[in-house]
Amino acid sequence: MTTWNRRRFVQTSMLGLATAGMGLSWEDVCAEPLADEGLVSYLKRLRSDADGGVGSGADNGFDLNLYRQLIGHANEFKEGDASLGVAAPNPAARQRARQLLSNTLIADLDAHPIFEDQLTNLIDEWIDQEQRAIAARLTLGELKLFLLMETEDRIKELAKGLSSFVIGCVVKLMSNDELVAVGGKVFHPMPGSRLGAKGYLGARVQPNSPTDHVDDIRWQVLDAWSYGVGDMLLGTNPVSSDPQSVVSIEQTLQDLLVTFGLERTLPHCVLAHIDVQAEAERLVPGCTRLWFQSIAGCDSANKTFDISIEKMIAHAERRDGQFDLYFETGQGADFTNGHGHGFDMVIHESRKYGFARALTARVAEAKLLRGIASPPWVHVNDVAGFIGPEVFRRKEQLVRCCLEDIVMGKLHGLTIGLDVCSTLHMDISLDDLDWCLDQIMPANPAYLMALPTKIDPMLGYLTTGYQDHVRLRERFGYRVDDAMGEFFQSLGVLDQAGKPAEHFGDPIWMFKQYCRRQGDVRSDEALESLARREMAEVQSRGVFLASGHGASFHDLAPAIDQKIRAIYADAKQSIWSELPENFSASLPLAMSIRTESTNREDYILHPASGEQLNSLSKEKLQQLRRRQEGAVDIQVVISDGLNALSILDRAQLMPFLDRLESLLSTTGMRCSKELLVIHSGRVRAGYRVGEELFVGLSGPRALLHVIGERPGTGHRTFSVYLTVAMGGDWSIPNTIDHDVTKVVSGIATTALSPDLGARETVRLLQLEMQG
Repeated sequence: MTTWNRRRFVQTSMLGLATAGMGLSWEDVCAEPLADEGLVSYLKRLRSDADGGVGSGADNGFDLNLYRQLIGHANEFKEGDASLGVAAPNPAARQRARQLLSNTLIADLDAHPIFEDQLTNLIDEWIDQEQRAIAARLTLGELKLFLLMETEDRIKELAKGLSSFVIGCVVKLMSNDELVAVGGKVFHPMPGSRLGAKGYLGARVQPNSPTDHVDDIRWQVLDAWSYGVGDMLLGTNPVSSDPQSVVSIEQTLQDLLVTFGLERTLPHCVLAHIDVQAEAERLVPGCTRLWFQSIAGCDSANKTFDISIEKMIAHAERRDGQFDLYFETGQGADFTNGHGHGFDMVIHESRKYGFARALTARVAEAKLLRGIASPPWVHVNDVAGFIGPEVFRRKEQLVRCCLEDIVMGKLHGLTIGLDVCSTLHMDISLDDLDWCLDQIMPANPAYLMALPTKIDPMLGYLTTGYQDHVRLRERFGYRVDDAMGEFFQSLGVLDQAGKPAEHFGDPIWMFKQYCRRQGDVRSDEALESLARREMAEVQSRGVFLASGHGASFHDLAPAIDQKIRAIYADAKQSIWSELPENFSASLPLAMSIRTESTNREDYILHPASGEQLNSLSKEKLQQLRRRQEGAVDIQVVISDGLNALSILDRAQLMPFLDRLESLLSTTGMRCSKELLVIHSGRVRAGYRVGEELFVGLSGPRALLHVIGERPGTGHRTFSVYLTVAMGGDWSIPNTIDHDVTKVVSGIATTALSPDLGARETVRLLQLEMQG
């Protein structure tokens, strides 16, 4: 008797869809290829042998869905590809797909694109046609050998003619060691620096704050520099997208750079939406230096980020300074936002690098037309592991993803760094991340993230800490950028060999240097006392600061190491906790509804199950809609999310709800008196609620989704996802998504207070309802 699990069911179902129009069976699809047969000729032979008719999705004589599936089969296994239905069912199928790809002419791949949209056209626009004609004569297997055997200069020249599709396919054929070999010999240093050069490992300092407090941000930068870390970028992920708040953070980072004379050496950036950064620059000209944006691998996924090709080209053509653009990507972001389009994560990721390559070319072209001599200063950060176990679960998959992405980025001519990270609900521990870094570093990415510890105090995920940089420089002989290395030496943080010096790991020393350079003449004792007081205040807000070291220079001090491990354990508890069955009874006028998740494990491992409401819940909502009779403008929804313990803490949930109700009562907007509690609810489950309640109604209608989030920050926080849309848009299923949603995050008694969280929620709500 066959045992069916979720993954096997999805794979087999997708295979049936791919072959339904061709009359092919599983055995036909898995037929042995002929000697030297490529993928395109193989599919055409299968088509001819079947019935000669034109099947669903036929493309020049073969089935496009099957083409996509077999290309996906060539990947190393990842959960995301399994969810898409393109993961190989077994090693034999994977090897067969790789054999077919290896024998396929590059010309055939380029003649049969896996997906076509505006982004496809933009990527092709910036491919060197002379080099493309040379590459076209090679099979993919021959291209792999070329990359392994040839020099860096010859690889970089031919790579100009490779499409993103071809680059995404060739990495599938490589072992991890082969990916390391290619990654370790192709480099694209940033203009005027050694960042991204062979033998250098930079750092993006990520001084995030749960409340956007500028002291939290300033102190984390000083802390990083005390460890000789931070030569690529000072880049903060903001809590608020309010342009004035973004300006405040930009100016804080700028002040640090100007004070130390580094404004021409190191850029700063607030990672708000690029439109918000442009508005910040309009409000305070000169406050921004480098503009950021997350990008996706297809037009529809980019729409989720509220960007388009036209918008990004317009922003690219505006860049006229020393520092230009910074992109973030990551495998799995497309399909988890509902835009997988039936092809695998590696190809999606490669197309993002093609997008970045095209935008870099637009920056260069625009500068040239203005007569600006400086070349484009653009780089990409691959955030590998941020989404969760629905993309991949284990450390081996994280390593594979990072190696694939390093090579794809470098073959696109990009300077590429990594956020080697893990969410707390993946099967990757604090110590596992060290192992991952050791496997990845021989491929020499341009840079890594840098935080005081491995845990981000605002985003609540695991990544690289300052001490990791110290360890990796020691183990692999990597250096910081020369200009910043001289700066660290001048302050006695590093010696001339790049090793820890007298003031290594002493953020109080860095603070004193900052004060002195700003003209502060108080005594050392007074400044040290002020520093200790400010550090204590920062730490009281849940922001980690490293100081000193453990048994070796690259070890955390024992006290903070113990604290971090306790937070990690608390995060695991938060993730796996659930709202009790009677939770709704503890709230006034609350009604329970449920998603399609069958249990907590299903919810964690298969996020889509937590995004759809079950049939009984839909019936309850339809009854509620009839009772409301269209007389409600706002519905409040509460979900456990990934941090049920934050919702169960009545000391923070109830004050928030009470304050929210009080503030809303003064606005004239009609808020439902009945609360909705979703058990096992993801953010998109809230959109499904709105579709049931607001269908057929006129005017703007709002959903306030209070959801537990970000375990691992040291706080038990919830966020409010605020979605306002016209009744007509709510009436169209799956129209409402993240691109029309605002977020107030990090609400907890120890972070953004429930009172301030409610105030910010109502402020944003009023702005959105007014249009």
